[in-house]
Amino acid sequence: MANRLIHQTSPYLQQHAHNPVDWYPWGEEALSRARAENKPILLSIGYSACHWCHVMEHESFEDEAIAALMNRHFINIKVDREERPDLDKIYQFSYQLLNQRGGGWPLNMFLSPEDHTAFFGGTYFPPVPRHNLPAFSEILQRVAEFYDQHPDDIRQQNASVQEYLQRAAQGGGADALDAVVLDEARRQLQKDYDAQYAGFGAAPKFPHPTNIERLLRHWSSTGRSDQQALEMARSTLQAMAAGGIYDQLGGGFCRYSVDAQWMIPHFEKMLYDNGPLLALYADAAAATGDELFRRVAGQTADWVMREMQAPEGGYYSTLDADSEGEEGKFYAWHLPEVQQLLSDDEYAIATRHYGLDRPPNFEGGWHLHVARRVEDIADELQLDVANVRQRLSDARQKLFAARESRVRPGRDEKILTSWNGLMIKGMAVAGRRLACPQYLQSAERALDFVRDRLWVDGRLLATCKDGKAHLMAYLDDYVFLADAILSLLEARWRDEDFALLQALIEVVLTHFAAQNGGFYFTADDHERLIQRPRPWMDEATPSGNGVAAQVLLRLGVLLGETRYLAAAEATLRAGWRDIQGFPQAHNALLTALEEYLYPPETVILRGAGPALAEWVAALAADYAPRRLTLAIPADAAPLPGALAGYEATVGKDAEVSAYVCRQGACLAPVSALSALRESLRG
Repeated sequence: MANRLIHQTSPYLQQHAHNPVDWYPWGEEALSRARAENKPILLSIGYSACHWCHVMEHESFEDEAIAALMNRHFINIKVDREERPDLDKIYQFSYQLLNQRGGGWPLNMFLSPEDHTAFFGGTYFPPVPRHNLPAFSEILQRVAEFYDQHPDDIRQQNASVQEYLQRAAQGGGADALDAVVLDEARRQLQKDYDAQYAGFGAAPKFPHPTNIERLLRHWSSTGRSDQQALEMARSTLQAMAAGGIYDQLGGGFCRYSVDAQWMIPHFEKMLYDNGPLLALYADAAAATGDELFRRVAGQTADWVMREMQAPEGGYYSTLDADSEGEEGKFYAWHLPEVQQLLSDDEYAIATRHYGLDRPPNFEGGWHLHVARRVEDIADELQLDVANVRQRLSDARQKLFAARESRVRPGRDEKILTSWNGLMIKGMAVAGRRLACPQYLQSAERALDFVRDRLWVDGRLLATCKDGKAHLMAYLDDYVFLADAILSLLEARWRDEDFALLQALIEVVLTHFAAQNGGFYFTADDHERLIQRPRPWMDEATPSGNGVAAQVLLRLGVLLGETRYLAAAEATLRAGWRDIQGFPQAHNALLTALEEYLYPPETVILRGAGPALAEWVAALAADYAPRRLTLAIPADAAPLPGALAGYEATVGKDAEVSAYVCRQGACLAPVSALSALRESLRG
């Protein structure tokens, strides 16, 4: 018998639709029943690619006895955190308040029925006592008894939790904004840097693309003199690209590494990780000229187009960690299989390169990582480097083809607006940096899907699956998509894209703005919850407030729109207390601060045809993070604001006109690429 989740669009909720648990989706039906029966709510939050979410489902939610306890004592609500990040933010923070440590998924919180405040909770609970954790059945019985016997204690604790929730959503003002926090973030990153294996912190090791971007921007802002910042960024990118966190055969990055060496990942692949990492590797290729970064960016973009883009254009959400019920089985290898697939020459090189000549590193088999460089193998075997590269390429293609015949990990095919924004930006940056028009076309298809299916009556929807789009969009949906459009416009111009960008920003200012600066995560007409979060800190994705401030500053400079500039400044002031408290955790806001203190240089190109494309390609090769370039065709629609002043004075002797503005002044237009290069060097 199916429960109420059977009619939901989320694959994660549908995975639980045949549990014996009497699950509800979040909504008034469940909340009203909890109030009417005075039963606490068991809110369980997870997502489809989460390994431990699968484990807890199989162990507990499919167990008849445990389900009977849940149904007897609680109103049980299942939530996909990817569809309802608003609920996830509130109850992850509640978990941190109650337990004084970071949370995760699955998240299982017990809520009071009258106000939905969490009074107890945890993450994974086993079906029997182990790992110093009580059995889930014992937890259920204890919580039910405590709720019946100690209502006054729960009300008193709930009042404190609510006070903290409201305080966390408040901004802290600032009299002056200064660059000191930029240097402090640089210092904190160096302190947290793992000099042995690269990256930040200890195991488990996460990519943290905003950290690496901050180091690259800092290096650039010092006139490229801070070589240590560059080296920390470059070494981390190299270590991740060589590690098992990167799919050596198929491209794309897994969620994180369980060890400090980047060798064995948690095998789920998330769109929201790969979008920022794709942009980062493409930018790093331009900054350093490192061919490895270019190759990784290209392979990751190819993986996205091959495995993560729907026929209709949008990007899917995740690939599961598990296949055939085992985590990582799809990616693991055993030597007899490898030896059978490869020639002797290929085997000799592949085993050395991927560490197959070393002890097994994953469940009695091998997960591929780069153990030895091609140059070292060539030296050892006394072969030409080009010869070794070719044999390795042939081996990689054979291994990839064989892996394709395996049972694949599950794919969550819902299309999320915010994560599509992150990947559209990644593909736009990669297309521009790597001169690959197919990546730009992929980004355009995804953007057109969002515009056609998720932009309805001047507002965004958050998710779409099987043709059904629903749920009011969040701050991240609007600002990640706006940021993506701005990046795509840097690669090529479409009038309708610029119009959508302006429309998105106007919705953000109208429906998300807080009175004292910054933006709430939910709109003013969203469902009323116990908190309206105003997130400042970067999490797995950049802070929505940070990205909002970045886009407002750049668009404000382009258009000469003081409303946008004032809103960006107000956001920085409202978040200043949090930024100063821990700069390293607020890199998206730090990027906005950098561009507030040092406004970006703008380059507007007006022209047509191959000449305009040539100029765009020439500028795309430069790593200049404080520069914004738009190439606007001569036949574009009339331009708004300050952009209207950049005329397309294209004649026989000048196919392109370039307008450069920096430090509050605009230079005379130039009509020769060499003159533009000279101006930018100056």
